[in-house]
Amino acid sequence: MTFQKWMALIVIALIGVSIYGIYPPTQKLKMGLDIKGGLQMNLEVDRDKMQGKSEQEVQEGADRALEILRNRVDGLGISEPVLQREGPSGIVIQLPGLTEVKRARDIILSTAQLEFRMVSTTYHVSDYLDKDNKVDISKLPKDVTYLPGKEKSDYLCEKVLLTGEALVDAQVETDAYGRPQVGFALNAEGGKKFGIITGDNQGRNLAIVLDNKVYSAPTIQSRIGGGKGVITGSFSDEEAKDLALVLRAGALPAPLKVTSQFVVGPTLGADSVKKGTTAAAYGLILVLFFMAIYYRVSGVIANAGLLVNMIYLMGMLAFLGVTITLPGIAGIILTLGLSVDSNVLIFERIREELKVGKTVRAAIDAGYRRALVAIIDTHVTTLISAAVLFQFGTGPIKGFAVNLSLGVALSLFTAVVITKMIFDARKEYQGLSI
Repeated sequence: MTFQKWMALIVIALIGVSIYGIYPPTQKLKMGLDIKGGLQMNLEVDRDKMQGKSEQEVQEGADRALEILRNRVDGLGISEPVLQREGPSGIVIQLPGLTEVKRARDIILSTAQLEFRMVSTTYHVSDYLDKDNKVDISKLPKDVTYLPGKEKSDYLCEKVLLTGEALVDAQVETDAYGRPQVGFALNAEGGKKFGIITGDNQGRNLAIVLDNKVYSAPTIQSRIGGGKGVITGSFSDEEAKDLALVLRAGALPAPLKVTSQFVVGPTLGADSVKKGTTAAAYGLILVLFFMAIYYRVSGVIANAGLLVNMIYLMGMLAFLGVTITLPGIAGIILTLGLSVDSNVLIFERIREELKVGKTVRAAIDAGYRRALVAIIDTHVTTLISAAVLFQFGTGPIKGFAVNLSLGVALSLFTAVVITKMIFDARKEYQGLSI
């Protein structure tokens, strides 16, 4: 079998693999939140609340926070979320297809600081109310802390006896009346301490505090061994599920603040896709029409190479798991122009060679040889620009750079390999439709 036949088989096989990789496109191609709609949040470690911490400690806090946030987002059941570090203390979160924005934001930003405190029996909230019927914190004893309740009651609590660092699991359960509650389990050391706390304070109220709010304050009836307990508090099913999620994921090691946030609705995303697809379709049709009319049969060959280039590109995006965004679509459209530009250079060179009286074989060889230098220069400079965008850009800019780089490389392959393979088969012709 000749080299040309082997190449033809490889090209056809790659087309088949690419089509397999992108079918069905709704499942195989990953769409960004600017297409599917969703939420993007840019977070940063709140340095004002970490005064006295070194730069290294701030960065380590951001790294640990990223892993905890990843666990929380995974618990939301969102497909293909994007979480990544940005800068020395920043975190970017993208949640494509998200509809419950408030719920996701609350879960992400919850510090999940779990504490166990005894409710004071010596001091009472009613003794420290001011004229506006609010607790005057300045008058509280030194070792007493005022904490609001999840419901209407407020509490004066003593020092922290146990924290959520000892927590190993939290799950949604139901009580005897079918109401949701959150059951938790502590590690061996935490279970031992919890047993001592409940054994020494029978008859008193144990405040279960999350993020400085008392969720429940049950009366200790007897010593609780085994390190297991429950958190009640008139939860809805969703509230209990979210509370269990943030407890399982763990407390954030560093306070975070939102530096920017934007929400893209699915209607807006669908409209952008529709307009972008329409623009790309019109552009592609016009290019195909122009090439077929101006360069005749050779133009049809170039069009075939262009379509193969697009199939290869979409296949690679699917196999590599690249998220397609609107800037990414712009990068794909730009590669169409580069692919056409390469063929135009080659065809014009071949025309020049035919005008000076060269045979079809000589004109094809000379046309490809002389156009190759300009084509490589164009593609390499574009790849350099894409590499700079990828290195210093963020989010959608990187997506644009990735799509452009892949498209440029494939454009070079289709122009120099695929279309040349077809032209080589035409070298024996007496005339050339070009």
